[in-house]
Amino acid sequence: MKRKIFAELLKWKQQEMGRTALLIEGARRVGKSYIVEAFAKAEYKSYIVIDFNRSSEEVMDLFVHYLNDLDTFFLYLSNLYNVKLYERETLIVLDEVQLFPRARAAIKYLVADGRYDYIETGSLMSIKKHVQDIVIPSEERHLTMHPLDFEEFLWALGNETLMDFIGTCFHDRKPLGQALHRKAMDYFRQYLIVGGMPQAVEAYVNTRDFTRVDRVKRDILTLYRGDIVKHAQGYEMKVEQIFDDIPAQLQKHDRKFKWASLSKEARLREYEDALFWLSDAMIASICYNSSSPAVGLRLNRDRMTFKCYMADTGLLVSHAFDENGIVSEEIYKKILFDKLAVNLGMIVENIVAQMLVASGHKLYFYSNSSRNDVLSRMEIDFLIA
Repeated sequence: MKRKIFAELLKWKQQEMGRTALLIEGARRVGKSYIVEAFAKAEYKSYIVIDFNRSSEEVMDLFVHYLNDLDTFFLYLSNLYNVKLYERETLIVLDEVQLFPRARAAIKYLVADGRYDYIETGSLMSIKKHVQDIVIPSEERHLTMHPLDFEEFLWALGNETLMDFIGTCFHDRKPLGQALHRKAMDYFRQYLIVGGMPQAVEAYVNTRDFTRVDRVKRDILTLYRGDIVKHAQGYEMKVEQIFDDIPAQLQKHDRKFKWASLSKEARLREYEDALFWLSDAMIASICYNSSSPAVGLRLNRDRMTFKCYMADTGLLVSHAFDENGIVSEEIYKKILFDKLAVNLGMIVENIVAQMLVASGHKLYFYSNSSRNDVLSRMEIDFLIA
């Protein structure tokens, strides 16, 4: 599956030439391991993937006992994986590196040695959690991976030209033309339903079966719930409350998150850590009100007033319409044929938030509901600096 991040990996390899390791952060199931292995196969003579989800004690012991003798370290590593190592032509991947922090700390010595290239992958919420007992290496460059954007979705469906033409028309301020506009909107509505999680996109490409796609998305949502219980220790119930309430909050007219919907006594100070956890896990994206955007968005951030979007819109659809355990074909048909009048607004607004985040933007909106100054009363869904 073609991803834009591949070009970033190539740029890192060519520019850094082994002077830094690359740490790829992203939500679970966003495709980090897949793209790194595809990059390794395409750009290196050999590679080793050390998956700390299932690596042996022998492999982990190397990072404990042999960092002072890297010749022996690499000799054992080569034999344990039965892979020949080539100086400056081998990539060593530390997959799910947050599960074994000593391997991340070892990057300082491995990069200084200079023989091979290193890429680490991990989910941000776990990476932040597992750094208490290590010195974070300064030799890391960070890269964030997001779900597939609309152009990548088109690539997956075999359409390599439509987005380029849309970009040309936008640049030249010319209309797309009725036939192509209809085609683009048809693709876009498919994207609203499927979203950008690679497994969901792959299921759709292979089957064109929305029910099967929905099952894949529900498996991911179940995985996220398991992560909440496992990793959000101490405030997992609050995280789950926020997570479960996201669709209902977005269904409101102004989309603003209201703590009173969780409980009458709920306050930001009690739930802020839980909210940040969802953001760090890249399960949700927080959009803050900027009270005076002309001066500066972040300088005037109102952290009490915000919206909470799902990081992937396809997951939002499955999360929102889950009364029967699976989204009915009827709901998908209404989205596909633009007949879903009630809930479509939140879905479209969520996809805009998703695309802005994928483009590297922080999310801000403007809301002024002053009763005294009618002229300044307005609502702007998204602001870009």
